[in-house]
Parts: sequence; structure tokens; C-alpha cells
Amino acid sequence: MSAVRILDTERLALRTIAPDDAPFYLALVNDPAFIVYIGDRGIRTLDAAREAIANGPMAMQAALGHSLYLVERKDDGAPIGMCGLIKRDTLDDVDIGYAFLPQYRGHGYAREAAAAVCALAPTLGIRRLLAITSPDNAGSIALLLKLGLRFQRLAHLTPDDPGTNVYAADLPAAAAVA
Repeated sequence: MSAVRILDTERLALRTIAPDDAPFYLALVNDPAFIVYIGDRGIRTLDAAREAIANGPMAMQAALGHSLYLVERKDDGAPIGMCGLIKRDTLDDVDIGYAFLPQYRGHGYAREAAAAVCALAPTLGIRRLLAITSPDNAGSIALLLKLGLRFQRLAHLTPDDPGTNVYAADLPAAAAVA
């Protein structure tokens, strides 16, 4: 299955992720910050990465019409991170998620991609958007606040979850297409 372009920003292109993106995905999910703030997915091989892509973002995209998207820089096509819309069993509403490789943090890419995804959400019928983050992930918290999400509560999403911050924003209805 080939990747589908979802949206463009000034510097970035967001597209669906495909099995061929396994080397990038493997590097992302094994980044130390990803493991600390998002969790250890236990993905250690390219085959495991391909399987995770197929059973995760690709399956969600097919079922719901949205998922985590691969973020590429337009100027060189480098895959730099992921950003998109996730429906988790543990949350009532769709949430925005993002993760970027270390060398691409601090350049405004996460904010640029996340703002575009927030703007996309109403066109998909999403009227309330959530976000979750570790209480000690100051960078992610700052970004969520800049995007207009507000702290709602500390939740325990799994029995062993020490606590996860839940943020929310009500979104405007999508503009009617003439």
C-alpha cells in the first residue's frame, strides 16, 4: 500500500505511513525521549516495525480515516517525526499525538505539524480534541497550551499508569464547502 499525502504546511508534508517507512519508525520508537515520555513499544527489528505500522497507524487510517501521519521536510524529503489523530480505547475522544527525532526538535516542526493537524480535525468531523502527556514533559505541555488545549485532569489510563495529563479543546465546526 502506498502512502497518501494528507496535508502540507509551509515547510512540511504529512502523509500516511507505509511499511517502507520501517527504518524511520524503528529509530523513532527507540529514541530515549520517546521511551521516557511515550513508552517502550518493544519494537527492536525492522520486521517488528513493519508489523507495528500495519497494525497501528495503517489499520487506524483504514478504519477511521485518520491516524498518526509521517512528517517529512519538504526541502529534502527527510522523515522527521509523526503527528496525527489517534482514537484510543482509554479516551472518549480523539487525541492529537506527535513525536520527532531528536535532531529535528527545537525547530518549530512539532508546532507547525500539530497546528495543521488541529485545523484538519474539524474537517473529519472531530469537534472535541484531546491530548495526553506525561506530567513532567514540559516541552509537550508548552506546545499543547500554544495549540489552545487546556489541562482537564490527571488520569490513570492503565492500571500501572502513574498519572497522565489530559488536555482538551472544543473545535469549531468545519466550514461548509461551496
